[in-house]
Amino acid sequence: MNIINNKEKALTNGLYIIATPIGNLDDISIRAIQTLEKVDFIICENPKHSLKLLNNKGIKKKLLSLHDYNEEKIIRKISKLIKNSSIALISDAGSPLISDPGYNLVKFFLDNNAYVTTLPGPSSVIASIQLSGFPINSFAFYGFVPKQKSKINDFINKIDKSEITCVFFISGKNLMKTIEYFSKIMGDREICICKEISKINEQIIKGKIQNILKKHKESKNIIRGEFTVVVSGRTKNKTKKINPKIYKELKKLIKKYNLTEAVKIVHSLTGISKKEIYQTALNIKND
Repeated sequence: MNIINNKEKALTNGLYIIATPIGNLDDISIRAIQTLEKVDFIICENPKHSLKLLNNKGIKKKLLSLHDYNEEKIIRKISKLIKNSSIALISDAGSPLISDPGYNLVKFFLDNNAYVTTLPGPSSVIASIQLSGFPINSFAFYGFVPKQKSKINDFINKIDKSEITCVFFISGKNLMKTIEYFSKIMGDREICICKEISKINEQIIKGKIQNILKKHKESKNIIRGEFTVVVSGRTKNKTKKINPKIYKELKKLIKKYNLTEAVKIVHSLTGISKKEIYQTALNIKND
């Protein structure tokens, strides 16, 4: 692809963390293409996958495969090159390092005072929360849903308690099973499921958990691939007041427990502020 001026100065030796398309191959910056054309070699996850993009852009470079099980080996292999070579780090799709290998590689460069920079671009996390319609002034990213059953409940409980928008990755084969777990713990929270963002077959499914489960059971579609799921934050409890029923129960509790214990019990059951309950309890006791 002839968008580079070959007379431009060579790249600074070091590591270039480059975002690549998450779907549509045209969603890549000119600077990213120029840098990929100039680097000495490219570190990627799956060379076969990365070649689709590189061939599309007419880029021919040596590729080194990096994954969770060979990161230390790759670091040893390139350790003597970090200050006299320009090296690109890309993932299969999107911004590198987000639930992808490469953290130790970047740390190695930084620890050795080597040059490191980033070329920002596509991210399925950002794209998904933009499409969700949920508040995104703050959000939490949880990576992939854990495979171990013992950890799934903790994972869901964290998201359930969050008052901000949450996003995570999940494989198609575990998608609906996990959404069912969500329904048992969260109730009917609103979620947004995203797949194939920026591609022709882009799918954005948004709605209450129960409606999504019902539609899936009716469609009987086989779900494949990887998905990004966005979960709306827990709605903050509206300020609750002590009604006659709660007042009556508080009165009974004061006869059985001391004031502090009675306040704790009512607070845990109703969510009403301890200050308000305590004041009411004092009034009851002083009557």
